[in-house]
Amino acid sequence: MALGKDYTGQDCTLARALEVVGERWTLLIVRDAFYGVRRFSDFLVHLDMPRAVLSARLSTLVEHGVLAKEGHEYVLTEAGLSLWPVVHGLACWGEQNFGELGPHRLFVHADCGTRIAPDGTCPTCGGAPVRPADLEIHPGPSAGLRDDAVSKALRTPHRMLTPIET
Repeated sequence: MALGKDYTGQDCTLARALEVVGERWTLLIVRDAFYGVRRFSDFLVHLDMPRAVLSARLSTLVEHGVLAKEGHEYVLTEAGLSLWPVVHGLACWGEQNFGELGPHRLFVHADCGTRIAPDGTCPTCGGAPVRPADLEIHPGPSAGLRDDAVSKALRTPHRMLTPIET
């Protein structure tokens, strides 16, 4: 019996969420949107994925209200922004379990310059969750040396959600 491609028949909110964000590449697209990637061409070059797959994943994210298309750009909606704890949590989990060289990116509270904790709070500012718009991305010790325009732009500190300049 072949494995199904969806979670039809599952009476579970996690299964329904995975229908939207659980396919390969999808969370990387969402991650890049938090980093400030907005244009199809920038997602394509930074993720190095097939054009047809990117198009399908972006369509799904727009259809389900995670991203909105504004002209030639894709921006996170409120539903998309609410995925930040998931994206950050998975990145921290990956760092803890597979990050022998240290984190690829550091997330710093822009107001005080402190790296946020794995739970998304700022230890310096009283432990309140920090919104993505109040974070800066800094290259970590394992930041790659890819040569695409997005990777180059992310080599310097950058405010989250602010469109990157490529």
